[in-house]
Amino acid sequence: MRRYGKHTDEDDIRVRPSRRGTRPRTHTRPKHEDAAEGFVLTVDRGRLTCLVEGRTVTAMKARELGRKAVVVGDRVAVVGDLSGAKDTLARIVRVEERTSVLRRTADDNDPYERVIVANADQLAVVTALADPEPRPRLIDRCLVAAFDAGLEPLLVLTKSDLASAEPLLETYAPLGVRYVVTSRDDFADGEGVEAVRELMRGQLTVCVGHSGVGKTTLVNALVPERRRATGVVNAVTGRGRHTTTSALALPLPPSTVGEDGWVIDTPGVRSFGLNHIQLSRVIHAFPDLEAGAEHCPRACSHNEPDCALDQWVADGHADPARLHSLRRLLATRERREGD
Repeated sequence: MRRYGKHTDEDDIRVRPSRRGTRPRTHTRPKHEDAAEGFVLTVDRGRLTCLVEGRTVTAMKARELGRKAVVVGDRVAVVGDLSGAKDTLARIVRVEERTSVLRRTADDNDPYERVIVANADQLAVVTALADPEPRPRLIDRCLVAAFDAGLEPLLVLTKSDLASAEPLLETYAPLGVRYVVTSRDDFADGEGVEAVRELMRGQLTVCVGHSGVGKTTLVNALVPERRRATGVVNAVTGRGRHTTTSALALPLPPSTVGEDGWVIDTPGVRSFGLNHIQLSRVIHAFPDLEAGAEHCPRACSHNEPDCALDQWVADGHADPARLHSLRRLLATRERREGD
């Protein structure tokens, strides 16, 4: 017991030891030069499945990345347990520079953009010709997003056994977009699916489309060993049930020419907001019109009386149908998708 009045010295003073230690803090982040290269296959509630050195590894984002999002298609640097064994967890410590980013917003008034996939080369817009009916405005919006992201667009028209593809193809012919037409029989016997697969060889292709168009059925046919759940379309409303809840990258089967490829299945979308899109970049996908736009007034919307593109087309430098298509795409933010 301490006696009152005793002269105290340093031995009588008890100090709680610091948990932080005496080493000075530093803001220098480790370089992780020994990190392995990884490719993000899917993201689920903070856990990321990556392909690392031929193995499937579960990882989480390192704290040092802060709020930087990691998405399907990202090429990352991974450290920690890379065995891929059950209950092991690695860390993603770096996200490599992206070659492309496909984004969308929930609607045109939403200021928050959502990254769908990174490093894609091609955007496959999957659309049914019937059951449910095509939604040209949604197709237009997907094309605008593809042009803005620098992706090559591809139209995949399904269920041609129920309706003709010609009316829709005539609408998009002036854009010069590649397309392939499939039927339900193609999925059943495998014929015709090879035509789609060949257009995806050597590419990282992300598939988008609203529910019920046969997107996941197509992916199942392209990669039969990795089948995903498919749903049915309501015969009354024409609406499908969301059967894909997260984006997933799947490798295409090897081909005789040795070219591989990846296809990314995404959840069905009900809308494709373009609030984040800089429409001035869309014209870059129209090289025959882009040169004429150099004579337009500043901040020209390309749909006003003094737009130079009208004279450019009148002088024979471009097809009038191309200008009509450009203006239709640029107007997508002012029109509702169901119009």
